[in-house]
Amino acid sequence: MTIPLNTPNPSPGSRWRKLAACAGMLMAAGLGLLHGAPQASAAEPAKKPNILLIVADDMGYSDVGAFGGEIETPNIDALAQRGLSATNFYVAPTCSPTRSMLLTGTDNHVAGFGVMSEYTGPQQKGKPGYEGHLNQRVTGIATLLRDSGYHTYMAGKWHLGEEKGQWPADQGFERDFTLMQGGGSHWSDMGYPNPQHPNLTFTRNGKLLDKLPDDHFSTAAFSDFITQSIDENKADGKPFFAYLSYQAVHSPFALPDDWIDKYKGRYDQGYDALRAERLARMKAMGLVGADVSLAPRMPNVPAWDSLTPEQKKISARKMEVYAAMVANMDHHIGRVLGHLKANGQLDNTLVLFFSDNGAEPVELLELAASVDPAMKVWLEKNWDTRPENCGRKMSVCDYGAAWAQVGSTPFNYFKHYTAEGGIRSPLIAAGPGVVSDGQTTRAVLHVTDVVPTLLELAGVSHPSQRGGSDQAPLTGKSMQPVLVGKAQDIRSADEWIGWELFGNRALRQGDWKALSLLKAAGGTGEWQLYNLKDDPTESRDLASSQPAKLAELTRLWDLYASQNGVILTGDGPFKGRK
Repeated sequence: MTIPLNTPNPSPGSRWRKLAACAGMLMAAGLGLLHGAPQASAAEPAKKPNILLIVADDMGYSDVGAFGGEIETPNIDALAQRGLSATNFYVAPTCSPTRSMLLTGTDNHVAGFGVMSEYTGPQQKGKPGYEGHLNQRVTGIATLLRDSGYHTYMAGKWHLGEEKGQWPADQGFERDFTLMQGGGSHWSDMGYPNPQHPNLTFTRNGKLLDKLPDDHFSTAAFSDFITQSIDENKADGKPFFAYLSYQAVHSPFALPDDWIDKYKGRYDQGYDALRAERLARMKAMGLVGADVSLAPRMPNVPAWDSLTPEQKKISARKMEVYAAMVANMDHHIGRVLGHLKANGQLDNTLVLFFSDNGAEPVELLELAASVDPAMKVWLEKNWDTRPENCGRKMSVCDYGAAWAQVGSTPFNYFKHYTAEGGIRSPLIAAGPGVVSDGQTTRAVLHVTDVVPTLLELAGVSHPSQRGGSDQAPLTGKSMQPVLVGKAQDIRSADEWIGWELFGNRALRQGDWKALSLLKAAGGTGEWQLYNLKDDPTESRDLASSQPAKLAELTRLWDLYASQNGVILTGDGPFKGRK
């Protein structure tokens, strides 16, 4: 059986994308971001490309303009217009498992993050693949590129081990400015909204920081560090690998004063209307099929029209601040790309941009009230929980499941889940060798494919390919055939990808997907079956009508679990939920 994984971008959508990107193109033109790949002289050896890997934190699939969002992201959109957008790019349901796969090219259960370290259960503790840091079975991409002659830089969120010996400086990064934990204050106070861990940890070039500059704001500071690091070694002519791992747009939401009202009034129509608007735009852009319908509104999300005027005001304000935070991140991405252009380095830089997982549905204050009232009291005493101060210093502000489902348009669920809304991410690639006319690919790609791609591009082999190594083999496959336009996919119809996190499971083979969500997470606890080609929003369960296909996929999931040492437990963020 042959199941096509992608088809060429529909020409009407392609034309729409070019028109829709015009505003972004004009705004980015001053940075000179729209250009073709340089042609190497026959007399000169081809230079190894620079690599800029940009990861947003908790950003929804449809938030940026290039993927149907109304938020102004001219620099990201311009990147898509001169490169390639991938609509079937997969990550893990949460951040650290994704990042472990991103930097090693192996499954998270192999790399040390079979579960987020914060949720390691008694049966998982001490077991291979559940170390809570990158283990000895894997070698990170920074080490491999550094040893092959690259400069290696990192700025932003790490979340891959907090003990000395597990830091970025120990994982191949020559220079780093790193937030060690998963999130917290974006300002200089280094606060973390958790009474058990009230302060964040930062390192700079392998040394702990006692304090941050008074004017620290995460998105600006991490962008500055990357450009400074690149400039520091520019003269020696060596290529660079830069990992710009933004803390944005992770809660608590935060913005400088001159950005905070950028979208004032924009979201007064509410999340139901906005979600429908995004879907219509995505259809016009050719990102989804004309017959695609929205996934049903989540059971715990009330209809917008049922809210009181005050509830609408508070909810819309949270989305205003979130949208401005996305736009602010885009602004700083533009600064980094503009800097590379001004230095003559952009033409030889491969840029990859995506989000580490789906949009975040959890509201911290609401969660604290229902799970740990003492934590709610602590937050109200030590942080600013007033809705009117959302986004300002020491505020605790996030937008909840209703707006997270907007971020996941048109898919089902969001972060924490192995449904499409939790594991599909908007991937944009641009630079040397990448098709340069704003095409869209529907190839099924995975975050473990990034390392094989970069190694191929840099002409570097993986330790597992050299013989005599005890390093785990790569799980992913190089995306190069798709990026250069020579192939429509990198996986055959019988190849598959598996997932598991917190007991939620999934497996995709071709267009077929088996999905199992815990009852405690709002699922049925049983395996379901979907054909994503016909039903990308996972609205029509085919388990009863296609039992043989479901059995085939669940057998493959069992194989996945066996190969990667998956340990299923009842622990995790859904433990104890009814």
